[in-house]
Amino acid sequence: MEAHLLEKLIDVKDADFERELFGDFDKKVKIIEEKLKVTITQRNSALVLMGENEENLKLAENTIEQLFNIYKKSCSIDEHTVKYCIDVISDDISCDVCKLGDDIITLTAKGNAVRAKTLGQKKYINDIESNDVTICIGPAGTGKTYLAVAMAVKAFKEGMVNRIILTRPAVEAGESLGFLPGDLKDKVDPYLRPLYDALFEMFGAEKFEKHLEMGTIEVAPLAFMRGRTLDNSFIILDEAQNTTKEQMKMFLTRFGYGSKVVVTGDITQIDLVGENKKSGLIHASSILKGVKGIAIDQLTMKDVVRHELVQRIIERYDFYEKATTKKPISVPKKVLKK
Repeated sequence: MEAHLLEKLIDVKDADFERELFGDFDKKVKIIEEKLKVTITQRNSALVLMGENEENLKLAENTIEQLFNIYKKSCSIDEHTVKYCIDVISDDISCDVCKLGDDIITLTAKGNAVRAKTLGQKKYINDIESNDVTICIGPAGTGKTYLAVAMAVKAFKEGMVNRIILTRPAVEAGESLGFLPGDLKDKVDPYLRPLYDALFEMFGAEKFEKHLEMGTIEVAPLAFMRGRTLDNSFIILDEAQNTTKEQMKMFLTRFGYGSKVVVTGDITQIDLVGENKKSGLIHASSILKGVKGIAIDQLTMKDVVRHELVQRIIERYDFYEKATTKKPISVPKKVLKK
């Protein structure tokens, strides 16, 4: 006996959106079809959705409507946005994903728009705008550092700050700078390279080097912050999970008038060694919760914007760590099916 197919019509009346949705060999449409077990075809100015499950049809309809609203704001949609919309709407069909098409943070040197790609990232950006200090914790690939740099560049270009200062703890994986070969620049550059890369993308080679020479951009190890008061600056502390409580306190008491501070880190990748080396990031996010002017954000696997395999890897590591610290647990079927 053949299953009864249900049908829904979406009257889009926007040929450009349809071209965007069906472009690149229907890749975006196929994502919706495969994830929600529906078929999508074009009929005149409408989209025809067909499937056996009414709930899936509603999800597909809602996904396309949300994508259309995002497209109207940003004039483009990518495969990540399609997948993210489906995941979020599947959890909460009333969720307003179209907020992602809102304001551009800044443009890269090549003219590409930098925007939030998830609702978690959107909240993170809003918190940076609204607070003097923002602490963001999350796994690799969630855009913690990249978006912080983008917000710093925006503030700098708009004249809200006079300097951008990016810093990291210079001791990772048990290595001390004193035991590494080369002069100071040779020693610290490998630790600071991800920060250089983000700034290089935003400013371009020539402008970036010019700002470095002028001192309007500074990239330095955390130890260089001691004893300074930093006014009218946008200061980013990256890899903050590798700060001690004492280092974090020192850093958070450096900024002066007209400055903004963003602290980012992944508490699953702590490299501190020795006794009484509790992460300063964990400590600060705990004791500073609820303090006026300080926002604390937690990005999750849903906010990962790298290759989709990164999200699955993070999921597996999370399950492994839970299994080794508590009683054994089984991996959910939804993870295995991916």
